[in-house]
Amino acid sequence: MRARDVPGAAVYLLGNAVTGLLALLVSVLLFAVGGVLAVVVVGLPLLAGLALIGLPVAAIERRLQRLIDGRPLPHRHRVPPEPGLASWLRTRYAEPGTWRELGFAGLLMTVLWPVDLLAVTLGVTVPAALVATPVLFGTIGDAEQVNVLKAYPVTSWTEALLSAAAGLVAVAACAGGLVLLARVRAALSRAILTPRRDLDETVVELTRSRVRLVDAFEAERTRIERDLHDGAQQRLVALTVMLGLARLDAGGPLADQLSRAQDQAGLALVELRELIRGIHPPVLTDFGLEAAVADLADRCPVPVDVAFEVPQRFSAAVESAAYFVVSEALANLARHSGADRGTISGRYAAGTLTVEIGDNGCGGADIGAGTGLLGLADRVSVVGGRLSLSSPPGGPTRLIVEIPCQACG
Repeated sequence: MRARDVPGAAVYLLGNAVTGLLALLVSVLLFAVGGVLAVVVVGLPLLAGLALIGLPVAAIERRLQRLIDGRPLPHRHRVPPEPGLASWLRTRYAEPGTWRELGFAGLLMTVLWPVDLLAVTLGVTVPAALVATPVLFGTIGDAEQVNVLKAYPVTSWTEALLSAAAGLVAVAACAGGLVLLARVRAALSRAILTPRRDLDETVVELTRSRVRLVDAFEAERTRIERDLHDGAQQRLVALTVMLGLARLDAGGPLADQLSRAQDQAGLALVELRELIRGIHPPVLTDFGLEAAVADLADRCPVPVDVAFEVPQRFSAAVESAAYFVVSEALANLARHSGADRGTISGRYAAGTLTVEIGDNGCGGADIGAGTGLLGLADRVSVVGGRLSLSSPPGGPTRLIVEIPCQACG
């Protein structure tokens, strides 16, 4: 404890005591006048104004906090969307901070201000009275008797000097007690008034962060696709043509080697095109989800019945997630299910895109079995959707994806 902390602690406690007492008087007055005038409606605004008593009380507390704690105490009150008193009142009544500050004001008016006032009164008067005992004994008491704090009489100089010594000890004790109480009070006020991130706000911020990450991922994937399509693919095409021309001009063993090199370049070109298709298929970008799903069904080695009626377009992230769910599900169908028939259905209703993939295979699929279903569930959850699986032993298997989204056109 530093000596300079004592005046700040005393002013802080005294300021809170005065604020609490004034707030109590104003609240009682508003309640009384508002209750009387409520019968003629005029008093209703006064009663409603009681809910705002915490605003000035909390503002004073934030200023007084500077005497104890150098850290700022934020309020995070929202700025009204429109100018004028009506907009300001709507904003204040709707935000949690107003009611948090009203609770603090209620605690200050009923419990804290008497404690603060009593602490300052005792912390100042008791040490002062004890230290001044010799002076009082020699003047007011006429060196015969003086009542210290009206509690016990001092009848000799020895008792007066002992009282003064006890007063010096009381000065240090009361100073430390005032500082400690002020710090505890400031910590309590900070705990009550410090705005907490509400669960809804946290969820909204997490959702916005997820959307930003998904958009950034889609933009980066589009860039990679464009670079591969316009760069590496075109170079491989040019290389294949050059190797073909060189093979025509060459003869003998060299021509055979050039032919094999051309074949390898052709295979690399095919693999690159499949890679580009896997990153983001052009049919999805150009024609939408319905055409892309039909293309996947056509390329599946197992016959697939398609009833996918979703002509709407969605955001790139939603379309990409739904497309790759269908792609991975058809890959699992062909590799692991043992099915000879599959189905794909899709619809968009009530703001939800629903995709269902089924087969008549042996079933037994498990999300945690390492078949890629867990990755699909993660991909769907990124865009706010959910994936459900029904695959009892012996089949059939049904994979359902539901993604809340808005149609873009």
